[in-house]
Amino acid sequence: MTVADWARIALPVACAAVLAGCGSTVDGRPIAAEQTAVTREISAPLSTLLPEVSQFPARYPAVVLPPEAAAQAAGDLQGAGRGAQVQPEVCSPPEQKFGADLTAIAVGTNDATRATVTVELMRTRQPLGAWRSQLKQCGSVRVNRGGAATTVTTELDPPPPIDADDTLALRRTVTPDVGGAGLTQSMQTLAGQVDDVRITVTYMTFSGAKPDTAALDELFTKAVQRVKKG
Repeated sequence: MTVADWARIALPVACAAVLAGCGSTVDGRPIAAEQTAVTREISAPLSTLLPEVSQFPARYPAVVLPPEAAAQAAGDLQGAGRGAQVQPEVCSPPEQKFGADLTAIAVGTNDATRATVTVELMRTRQPLGAWRSQLKQCGSVRVNRGGAATTVTTELDPPPPIDADDTLALRRTVTPDVGGAGLTQSMQTLAGQVDDVRITVTYMTFSGAKPDTAALDELFTKAVQRVKKG
């Protein structure tokens, strides 16, 4: 569709006496320090960090979205578009800005299976861990937009092993109150962060078919590697 962002905490213990030195040991192992803010930036424009449309699997012909379409697509991937009311309110999607070098999205579509695979890059000062913490508290939320109500359920999967600052994986289902065949949206997402660029790759379908994990893994790997090269 990860590698956790480990920060080693040194635990030096030393003491000195007037005439002779002495030492002591501390039981246990270093633990990861939770990152609270992103301080490093990637200077390259996001548009140059997206995988080329030619790098998408052939079964997913791809296009790069203009800013307005990118904003719409980002909302769909979160299960709550702009202007939606989310309950509990603390489960509202993380704040995101759109425009030149703020969000970049490329989408590949397989018309035969009614499925898409989307690569999204966004600038953020929030570490990926902040989003993970929110998701853990928001397994099921209610979303109302324009009078249409849905239930959005999210489950975290084991993070994908790749060289990034941090990664996570999730499965998400968007079920409308007024149901019907082909209306339930199913997504599988791999996400990673490198400095101030968050990378998400999402497979989405309305058919309920098994996700194309090969395409998801392939594009996520390409996207992370391209961002790391800067």
